[in-house]
Amino acid sequence: MGQPQAPLTSTRKTPDPMQDSVLITGGAQRLGRELVLAFARAGWHVWCHYGQSADAAQALQADLRAQGLPIDVVGADLSQEAQVLAMMAQIAQQRGPLRALVNNASLFEPDSGLDFDPVLMRQQMEVNVVAPLLLGRELARQQAQRIETGDAPDACLVHVLDQKVFNLNPDYFSYTMTKLALERSVDLQAQALAPGVRVCGVAPGLIYPSGPQSQDNFDRASRVNLLRRATPPADVAATCLFLAQTRSITGVTVCVDSGQHLVPLARDVMFAAQTLSQEAQHAKP
Repeated sequence: MGQPQAPLTSTRKTPDPMQDSVLITGGAQRLGRELVLAFARAGWHVWCHYGQSADAAQALQADLRAQGLPIDVVGADLSQEAQVLAMMAQIAQQRGPLRALVNNASLFEPDSGLDFDPVLMRQQMEVNVVAPLLLGRELARQQAQRIETGDAPDACLVHVLDQKVFNLNPDYFSYTMTKLALERSVDLQAQALAPGVRVCGVAPGLIYPSGPQSQDNFDRASRVNLLRRATPPADVAATCLFLAQTRSITGVTVCVDSGQHLVPLARDVMFAAQTLSQEAQHAKP
């Protein structure tokens, strides 16, 4: 990952200390942007993290501030522990402890169990597993400060997963391994970080075209689920918001995939849809 630009800080002169704050990693684009919009419109003060998408983060910040919605952007390379810790320290210094943290950022590279590159696997592990666990640890430490000030600690850590963890196929081998590890950490972290931090997971289905996927392939693949329809990214964001706001939920993962995890496939849905399309073409008279 490239070196992120210097963080941009809020110009608000009198921030509301009672307003809940949330950090959303990878918040500048795609699902991250939907998450930022959902939390901001629900009245949260949003910290939008970016790695290499500084321009997109700044544009989103300008757009939301023009609507009167509070947002700050902050850059960090999530593969670097020092930058992760510095980001959390900056947020705590400027706004106090967070109330929610959504681990949305991830690396997604194609490989298989026969050709994976250990270096690339480690890079994905750092961003997709180590950083979310480290951010959760720091979130819990922030909640300890609330106890010292007499405030009741309650924060929510949400890991964005993938329905693949419940519907395995061997494609995107390293990525899938990292998401499996993160999914298993939901229960473990919920136990380890209680009572100050609740930990939940959200497992989306196919919601955006990825990599070399064509729009036609995406349209076909997005309907390979029980409901036979695409899953709106806004539904995933709304679920994350619901978990963050519902203080009796912890240690659970919610699939937001129109039932995709209940439709077993031998290959990733993108490749399966491609095969089906080719078979349909060959079947034409």
